[in-house]
Amino acid sequence: MLNVEAQVENLVREVVEAEGFELVQVQVELRGGAPQVLRVYIDKPGGVSISDCADVSRQIGVLLDVEDFIPVQYVLEVSSPGIERPLFQEADYVRFKGKEVRLTTIEKIENRRNFVGVIRDFSSGLVALDCDGKLYSIPFEKIKKANLVYRFK
Repeated sequence: MLNVEAQVENLVREVVEAEGFELVQVQVELRGGAPQVLRVYIDKPGGVSISDCADVSRQIGVLLDVEDFIPVQYVLEVSSPGIERPLFQEADYVRFKGKEVRLTTIEKIENRRNFVGVIRDFSSGLVALDCDGKLYSIPFEKIKKANLVYRFK
């Protein structure tokens, strides 16, 4: 299904960006015998409204119906990545420099896999993460999952 994700991403990116949104991620979820879910995450400064998601969903839906390259039945969902937005690309770490993240690595780095800290820098494929008063250098390719941390005030 990764090929479908890449095809959808290439197809919808221009439409999403033309509407003033960032295409955060395209995700295909397999669900046993039920229809599959095709999720498209969009974002913009200030956040995304339900109306924004509905408008983009209509446009993407028409485009996917015309191209008709997905060989199975699916449900299209267009959504905001949420306040604890996942970080997927290297550019996300540059954009959210100074923000707190929760990060899990594929393998242990300095005897740990789970980190919560502030992104101090990102360069040459390395995230400089200030965690528990220590600066960790985490290779981007070793990151399994990362999300922004939202603290309620």
